[in-house]
Amino acid sequence: MSATFDPASATIVIVTFNRSALLSRALTSISTMDPKPGRVVVVDNASSDDTTEVVESLREQLGTQLVYRRLETNTGGAGGFSAGMETAYELGSEWIWLMDDDVEVLPDGLARMGKWTPRFRHIQGRRYDYDGSEFYWQYRVSTSLGIPIPFAPAGFDDSGYREMNSGCFEGMFIHRSLVQKLGLPDPRFFIYWDDTIYGYLASRHEACVIVDEFVLQRTREIKQWDMGTRHLNASSDMYRYYIMRNRGIMAHYYRAHGDYRPLAFALGTAATFAKELIRLAFVERKVTKTGWTNLWRGMRDALRLSRDKNFEIMAPLAQ
Repeated sequence: MSATFDPASATIVIVTFNRSALLSRALTSISTMDPKPGRVVVVDNASSDDTTEVVESLREQLGTQLVYRRLETNTGGAGGFSAGMETAYELGSEWIWLMDDDVEVLPDGLARMGKWTPRFRHIQGRRYDYDGSEFYWQYRVSTSLGIPIPFAPAGFDDSGYREMNSGCFEGMFIHRSLVQKLGLPDPRFFIYWDDTIYGYLASRHEACVIVDEFVLQRTREIKQWDMGTRHLNASSDMYRYYIMRNRGIMAHYYRAHGDYRPLAFALGTAATFAKELIRLAFVERKVTKTGWTNLWRGMRDALRLSRDKNFEIMAPLAQ
């Protein structure tokens, strides 16, 4: 890889759904970046608000090429990032930077990411939370259990990075050559575990890292349980369903790469279920019938998915 990073070779991909005010803040933050990316791709998951008008109103102010892709239906975060990565790849982008609509990019964010590009092709930057505190992301996953390792060190040594075997689409910075090997993110996840699996796949090819560089700031307040360095965020019944259901898809990816351990994975599923009960009790402070129902329904559908002999994982992209 070249020792010199060209900002114009990078594309920021933002996925949005019915949050035009947040999207406006995200795009405005990009307009103040120095340097700016070569282009910005906005994937609209069939929003019913004024997202289209907001995008068009900021096109000139952005100061870089803006590509707006409106999907016909809401495909969730997974489908949105899959479509966004596809668009950026087809546009010839060398680097693709994925993010949600509820963040602002810090002015020197691209420069901070770019300085790591001579060494790595899958890079995760750091993020400030809504209140300005340092957000801790669980960057290590137990592949046998299929869950994040909660006690992975939060600090950094003099190297300025830590190797990871997971991914997060709120800030993933990835080179097109790696995307070609992995294929697109799997839209069938809809929401949850899609970026975890994509990062896992990337780590099978080469070193993937989280770097000690703050490049994003969250702009949406989320109810959470503060546990010191780590936080547990509030969720929703829809998320609870997919958190459980998508483990059936995860099983196929682990199985395809020789990392599926049925008993350990079942233990990880039980731990995930327990974590969601803790989230209900201590973050949302309610244990409702719908919460239970969606967890159990998700587990049932995960079992069915994991046994689907016709399921095929995403294929690499053609050269």
